[in-house]
Amino acid sequence: MRQEQTGMTIAEDNWKESIRMMGCVVCWLQGHPRTPAAVHHLIEGGRKISELHTIPLCEPGHHQKGDGVIKISRHPTHARFTQAYGTDEYLLEVTQQLVARMREALA
Repeated sequence: MRQEQTGMTIAEDNWKESIRMMGCVVCWLQGHPRTPAAVHHLIEGGRKISELHTIPLCEPGHHQKGDGVIKISRHPTHARFTQAYGTDEYLLEVTQQLVARMREALA
């Protein structure tokens, strides 16, 4: 079942809202929770995997237009970003754990 306004399923819409509320996952790991973030889609085979395979990254900063010293950007410096903060898959796993904890705290 898709929501008419966004074209996303309820689960997808809830996920994206949760990661927006959470803020940048890299900033969380660095001790700066709830830094406003953009939604970054994980890619496989040159295509977005799904709306549920997204992570929050700050903009400007860890998503794009970072200074390269304090905040290494995922775009266009993917190799440096991965070396500094971990793979997209690792960051997705961390994001999933943090969202689960946030949801438990709100329940």
